[in-house]
Amino acid sequence: MIRCHLSRLMGEKKMKISDVARETGLHRNTITLLYNETATRIELETISQLCKLFSCTVGELLEHVSERDRTDT
Repeated sequence: MIRCHLSRLMGEKKMKISDVARETGLHRNTITLLYNETATRIELETISQLCKLFSCTVGELLEHVSERDRTDT
């Protein structure tokens, strides 16, 4: 499973979904799906825009979590 840390990054900068949409040009629905960790796919350009906005690496935005670790939490 891939865990998305968009909600944490947005919280640290006190940003709303509408703020991220305005700053990146991404569709609100795309941001909402990532924020709620319900997205089933993500475009590379989306990752790039988010990393640029939050000045982070892909590894800080997305994290691979094994199924075993997922059931322990």
